[in-house]
Amino acid sequence: MNKALQVLKDRGFIKQCTDLEALDALMEKGPVKFYVGVDPTGSSLHVGHMVPFFAMHHMQEAGHNPIALVGGGTSMIGDPSGKTEMRKMLTIDQINENASSIRGQLGTVIDFDENRESGKAVMLNNYDWLGGLNYLEFLRDIGKHFSVNRMLTFESYKQRLERGLSFIEFNYQLLQSYDFLTLFRDEGCRLQMGGDDQWGNIVAGVELVRRCERDECYGLTFPLVSRADGKKMGKTEKGAVFLSPELFSPYEFFQYWRNVADADVVKFLKMFTFLPLEEIDELAKLEDQEINRAKEILAYEQTKIIHGKEEADKAREAAKAAFSNQGSGVAIDREAIPSVEIPMSELAAGINVMDLYARTELCKTKSDARRLVVQGGATIENKKVSGIDVTIDDSWVNDGELLLRAGKKRYFRVVLTD
Repeated sequence: MNKALQVLKDRGFIKQCTDLEALDALMEKGPVKFYVGVDPTGSSLHVGHMVPFFAMHHMQEAGHNPIALVGGGTSMIGDPSGKTEMRKMLTIDQINENASSIRGQLGTVIDFDENRESGKAVMLNNYDWLGGLNYLEFLRDIGKHFSVNRMLTFESYKQRLERGLSFIEFNYQLLQSYDFLTLFRDEGCRLQMGGDDQWGNIVAGVELVRRCERDECYGLTFPLVSRADGKKMGKTEKGAVFLSPELFSPYEFFQYWRNVADADVVKFLKMFTFLPLEEIDELAKLEDQEINRAKEILAYEQTKIIHGKEEADKAREAAKAAFSNQGSGVAIDREAIPSVEIPMSELAAGINVMDLYARTELCKTKSDARRLVVQGGATIENKKVSGIDVTIDDSWVNDGELLLRAGKKRYFRVVLTD
C-alpha cells in the first residue's frame, strides 16, 4: 500500500473509500492534490473538527498536496449532515472573519504557502466560485446530474426528513459536489477527504466529476471519533473543546486530554499527535496507574501542537503543581491555571459559594454550581465545601488567592486585588 495510505490506516483514520485500490495506484505514481473542506460557521474550530486535518498533515508529510477549502459559500446555506436542525444564517462579514481565524488554527497542523508550486498547502474559499453562480445555468448544467430519489437514500437526509429539511439545505449536496468539480478542473484535485458523515456528499462529488469530465476522482472518509463512554468527541460539561484560547484556555485544553478514559489513550495518541507509532506502541503497554504517563504525554503533545510549546509547558507545570502540592501547605507557582480577579473588599464582605463558582470557568451557570456543591465536588484551598449556603470570605484566602477545584482534576484560581 502507498506510504501515505498505510500511515492513515495504521493510525486509524480510514473508514470508507470509493476505490481504495485505484487510489493507491494513483498515489504510487506521484503526488496527488487532495482537499478537505470546513465551513466557517464559528470563530473557532473544536477538537472534533480536527481529525481530517491531522490526516491532511500526514498526507502532506508524505509529499501530497493539500487544499484546505473554506466554505464561504456553503456556510450561507448550511450542511444538513449530522445536524438535527437548520443552521443559523451568517452574513458575509461574519463568514470572512471566521475564515481568517480558522486559517490560523489549521496552520498549527498544516504547512501553508500561497505559492501553489511549492507543494505546501493552500487555502481556498468556495465563495469565489459559488458567490456568482447563475442559478438557472447551475440547475441546467449541474442539477440535471442529481437524482432526488438517490439523495434521499443518504442517511444525512433521511434523518433530517423526520424533523424537516428546508429546500435551501437540500441544495447543499449539489454545491459541495460542484466544489469537487471546480477543484478538479482548476487545481487538478483528485481526492476529497472528510468525516464519515460526509460520505453521501463526497460520493456525489466523485460521480459529478465522472459525469461531467469522464474522469475518475476519489473519496476517503474517516471515522466519527467518539469517546469510550459513548459521548461525542470534544465535548465537556462546559461545552465544546475549542481551539481558540479565548474560548477554552490552554490549561483547560491540557486537562481535557489528561483526563481522557484509559480506553481512549492509544487511539487518541495515534490520531491527535505526531508521535512515531513505535513510541505509541510502547506507551500502549502501560497499565493501571502507569497509564497516566501516557495521558500526560497525550495532553502535552496535543497542547503543544495547538497552542505552542510555551503554553504546553506552562499547562503541564501548573497541573503538576496543583496535583502534587494540594494539602502540603507549600506555596506554589500556579500562574498557568486559569484565573479571574476579584477585589479583596468584595470577598471580605462574603460571597456565596455558588456565586463564586459561577464566576469561573468551572461552572457555566449558578445552577451548574449548585449541582457541583450538592454532589460534593466543590473544594476551595483543599477544604470541602459543605453546602450551598456556605459564604466564602477572606478567611479562606491563601497567599492572596483562592484555588477552587471542581471534582478531582479541574482547577481555577481567584486572584484577590486591592
